[in-house]
Amino acid sequence: MHQAAQNCATCLKPEHLCVCEAVDPVDNRIQVVILEHPQEKREILGTAPIAGLQFRNVVVRVGLSWPNLRKIVGREVDYKRWGVLYLGAAKQGAAAASEEIAAVDKNGAPLPDSAAILDGLEGVILLDGTWSQAKSLWWRNAWLLKCRRIVLHPRFKSLYGQARREPRRESVSTLEAAAFVVSRLEGQPEMFDRVLKPFALLLKKMRAPRPRPVLAKTAEPPVEEPAEE
Repeated sequence: MHQAAQNCATCLKPEHLCVCEAVDPVDNRIQVVILEHPQEKREILGTAPIAGLQFRNVVVRVGLSWPNLRKIVGREVDYKRWGVLYLGAAKQGAAAASEEIAAVDKNGAPLPDSAAILDGLEGVILLDGTWSQAKSLWWRNAWLLKCRRIVLHPRFKSLYGQARREPRRESVSTLEAAAFVVSRLEGQPEMFDRVLKPFALLLKKMRAPRPRPVLAKTAEPPVEEPAEE
């Protein structure tokens, strides 16, 4: 029988894909909250565990529904000062085309006071999972509708490349989205690459050929010398 591969107790990746050597946490003012679908937890390329290591001000919760945001962060919150990455596509327009991050209304149209809303955010919420899993989290947690809806128009390509298929060209990983939002809103663009280092290492190790295990040779029985007459 083959022994099941062990996962690293810190980064939760299989031992041969451990990224702990690249972990370098950042001090983020804007709190990051990641709601991870239970099925995404089994994905080797999932980035929520890395986000939990790279951001010091972060909460990662695995599940399908929570009664409110206060239950997740453990304190009273003003929903108007929290942004949630909006699942729908933003409507086309001057603001949508020119801004990499925008606050939008319930129909996906950029708000005229988008910049002021973004400046006032104290936290961002990301839904971690496939497109259908993220939609399930969205509809199971009605309190998300109280938050500001944030849409991204990143001009960078996801590190995923061909490693994982995404439904849209502009789709990026949860870690990339969090790093992008926080680094831009805090005015620290250098934070982006720093946060992504463990993710880049994970993908590098995924693409590298794994050495074949060396099989131990079976000891041959000793050859008996013929008895002298």
